[in-house]
Amino acid sequence: MAMSKAANLAEKAMGHTGTATTEQNVSNPGRDREKYGDPSGETMKALVWMGKNDVRIVETPKPKVIEDGDVILKVTGSTVCGSDMHLLHGAVIELQAGDILGHEFCGKVDSMGPGVKGLKEGDRVVASFQIACGECMYCKRKLSSQCERTNSNTIENAMYGGRTAGMFGYSHFTGGFAGGQAEYVRVPYGSVNLLKLPPDVPDEKGLYLSDVIATSWNCVVDTGVKEGDVVAIWGAGPIGQMCAEMSFTNGASRVIIIDGGPASWRLDFVKSKIPKVETLNYMSLPRGRTVTAELKERVENGPDVALECVAGEYAKGWGHYFEMMLGMETDTSEIVNEMITSVKSFGRCGITGVYVGFTNHFNIGALMERGIRLIGNGQAPVHLYWEKLLEMIQNGQTDPYIMLTHRVLMEELDVVYKKFEKKEDGMQKVFVQTKFSDPPAPGTPELTKYKN
Repeated sequence: MAMSKAANLAEKAMGHTGTATTEQNVSNPGRDREKYGDPSGETMKALVWMGKNDVRIVETPKPKVIEDGDVILKVTGSTVCGSDMHLLHGAVIELQAGDILGHEFCGKVDSMGPGVKGLKEGDRVVASFQIACGECMYCKRKLSSQCERTNSNTIENAMYGGRTAGMFGYSHFTGGFAGGQAEYVRVPYGSVNLLKLPPDVPDEKGLYLSDVIATSWNCVVDTGVKEGDVVAIWGAGPIGQMCAEMSFTNGASRVIIIDGGPASWRLDFVKSKIPKVETLNYMSLPRGRTVTAELKERVENGPDVALECVAGEYAKGWGHYFEMMLGMETDTSEIVNEMITSVKSFGRCGITGVYVGFTNHFNIGALMERGIRLIGNGQAPVHLYWEKLLEMIQNGQTDPYIMLTHRVLMEELDVVYKKFEKKEDGMQKVFVQTKFSDPPAPGTPELTKYKN
């Protein structure tokens, strides 16, 4: 929390670079009702961050069109992502109290600016979690997550040597855009960042093109999973689960998925949905037995590929726990080190779980001496994949339903966040319904209510 406040002050003092072509820091239309709120006075429910481990449902103004390329969506579906937990915990800097969260959503076009093309009122669409301009060097190559014109944050540029695109509901570090865990949302460059959903793809499938499906696919193909590979996946959450399915789609001969602790039930869940998957519960290993030793016993010389689908904020040992608590590092290197030592020499390791800053005790010697390929998969460039992935959903090559366990109310997201964080109630992936949602599609969960 203190780091986030300091970062906000530093960004304010330094100022943005002025490179963005869409307005920054519109993280809640209630911050300036006259400028950002709909003139009708209509309000909406939204989930906002109020401080570390504190999210709340509030009433705030409905957003309005403020730029020619804007689309206002009635949100018909959103979800909760593992990376939302990094926001909840304050691990991502430059959050401000009142920021509307949520980077995965779909909806229907409510209104739009005069510059929007190819859309009309009532169209069903899914949004990419990143905001792309469609015209810069990266956007022309469909590498939408690295758009040069939608995020002018100075600190991110200084830390990373460049910026990511602006992102919905993901702090002022990524532009300060209001997210989609709300009843309405403003989508800048709507013609670029919205994909029409066909009638045969219900929201409960189409929604996940926004992030999890594209992110999982990017993890698998960017790390180079190919025919015959043995793949080890750290993390049995939704991303890990879909990476397992997609590794098999790309020809993997075996997939071993690793998890443990409060999340260990997810191993059985994934196994029930993808029976070919092998599981490894690191908490069940004999004392002194490492994940690396176990993998090398199961696979001669170790897996060909390792995929990191957890994130850097979860320390396994006390050393990293205290270093992170004291601000000596932002991310633990433990899982990355396990991956490097587990794969075959010249093996490939892909990082898709969120890492935000710096880490200690990184095993660079093993990386160099054994020729390990360490690949930062980056924020997935959704636009590069989403049309292909939509076709894969339509023809049954990939099925988002295998990870979907709950349908919940938007008004209860504050409770859902806590259950998701604690991995309670068998909650793998949720569909969040609003007052604008259609009835549940056949084969999807019925509504679960947590408040009276």
